[in-house]
Amino acid sequence: MRIGVVCPYSVDVPGGVQLHVRDQARELRALGHDVAVLAPGEERPAGWDGPAPELVGRAVAVPFNGSVARLSFGPVANARTRRWLGAGRFDVVHVHEPASPSLGLLALLAADAPVVATFHSALDRSRAMLAAQPLLRPGLERLSARIAVSEDARRTVVEHLGGDAVVVPNGVRVADYAGAAPRPRWQGLRAGRPPVLCFLGRVDEPRKGLAVLAGALPRLRAQHPGLRVLVAGTGDGAGLRDLPRRDAAAVEVLGAVSEQDKRALLASVDVYVAPQTGGESFGVVLVEAMAAGAPVVASALPAFRRVLDDGRLGALFPVGDAAGLADAVQAVLADTPGTERRRRAATTAVRRYDWSVVGRELVAVYETVLQGVGAVALVAPAPDDPPPSSRWRARLVRGTRPTSARRGPGASGRRRSGGAGGSR
Repeated sequence: MRIGVVCPYSVDVPGGVQLHVRDQARELRALGHDVAVLAPGEERPAGWDGPAPELVGRAVAVPFNGSVARLSFGPVANARTRRWLGAGRFDVVHVHEPASPSLGLLALLAADAPVVATFHSALDRSRAMLAAQPLLRPGLERLSARIAVSEDARRTVVEHLGGDAVVVPNGVRVADYAGAAPRPRWQGLRAGRPPVLCFLGRVDEPRKGLAVLAGALPRLRAQHPGLRVLVAGTGDGAGLRDLPRRDAAAVEVLGAVSEQDKRALLASVDVYVAPQTGGESFGVVLVEAMAAGAPVVASALPAFRRVLDDGRLGALFPVGDAAGLADAVQAVLADTPGTERRRRAATTAVRRYDWSVVGRELVAVYETVLQGVGAVALVAPAPDDPPPSSRWRARLVRGTRPTSARRGPGASGRRRSGGAGGSR
């Protein structure tokens, strides 16, 4: 199968969607498929070990959902997207975040092949997205299937865009994290030293919650003199400059770290802390920490609660509550047997998110679409169902079979079908 994967965000700057696209393309190629990637950006990023992306050029920074999205749109991006689609002759085009004004939407409007879309964002309410719904609907109705990375992302699709989506989660290379070697300089209790916590994320984004962790430091240091907090991520850490000197001395800002260093960091520390205050649709870094064997303490965002199975796989504290964070960390450090039970359960549970599983589920979606049933609602499998390639089922939701859907390599013709679940 020839698959075109479209990333909406610039690969010049690391981000969750970009890494998802990289690993998706890598896994699909490992499964024997011919994969090409299109993305904004000016140069191939270091560490990109999947199929090399074709880059359309510089992106524009647009504030969105408490972050900054770097998007490409306009005549030049549109022309390059159309040229890539024409040369690729794809059996399926998989676009990410098709509701954003970037390459995914351009590819959706121009593609002749069936289009599958993945929605990553989770929003409580977005006036901009609601206002844009009439403009987006003609494009979204061209989708052959919709995927959401979590129930929270699925809810955003239902409430803001209409229709439905099947949940296929973010993927993680579990073996890479499980096999990571700890670094002695990042170890705490296991090296006979005071505990070491870590934070991973863009340190200058308020929604990542670094200020909540900073607010917990006095209480944590009182309980554990000598405690250290390692902070890894992009940004200059300006929010940490207001810490009292004694608390600031406990924080070590590592800056941006490589994938290899991130895995080693998570394998080394005593607790991974995820203090995010909102805007999270999944929590892939929680899965990475669990795969590396790090006990997790996370804010009780709905997405995090789902990943941690309501506390069975990691400790939760009220969102934005610095005292609650300190208490949760203290409980994890004090209850060694309970923490070890959760850690073992977590290292087993994360196998569900391994790319070997997620990749087969994506292929099952593509195969369902290529059967020619047109607009389909994909029914998620039960845990004890057969393997993904045989357990996905499809049902018509529009009652008409498209007359020109592509059915295999080399086929052509613009399809006439609605999105999975259909716009309501």
